[in-house]
Amino acid sequence: MLFRSPFALLALREAGIDVGEVRSKSWDEFAAAGAPPLRVVITVCDSAAAEACPYWPGAPLQVHWGYPDPSHAAEADKARAFELTRQAIGYRMLQLLALPLETLDRQELLAALNAIAES
Repeated sequence: MLFRSPFALLALREAGIDVGEVRSKSWDEFAAAGAPPLRVVITVCDSAAAEACPYWPGAPLQVHWGYPDPSHAAEADKARAFELTRQAIGYRMLQLLALPLETLDRQELLAALNAIAES
């Protein structure tokens, strides 16, 4: 997981992101009673692409935006690998935030998320 690495936290801090409350979360936190409903689940680690996703209450859309795991980079290259991954995820998140989410039905949203994955 990204947040177990000091390189991930460093990349976020250097981007001006407050990491004081950031932590890895187990998927079952999102399946617990009282958890907020999910509309979309996005996996990002290439190694997760072939894995079965856990059960998500409410049957949210599930898409994969793959990135090589930056923790597999050579030690001397890890900080840069994490920063490049943060930038790449940030680029796709900006595209996601630009979508008119409140007006897209399930199929339109899925198509838009898959188009972002191809960008």
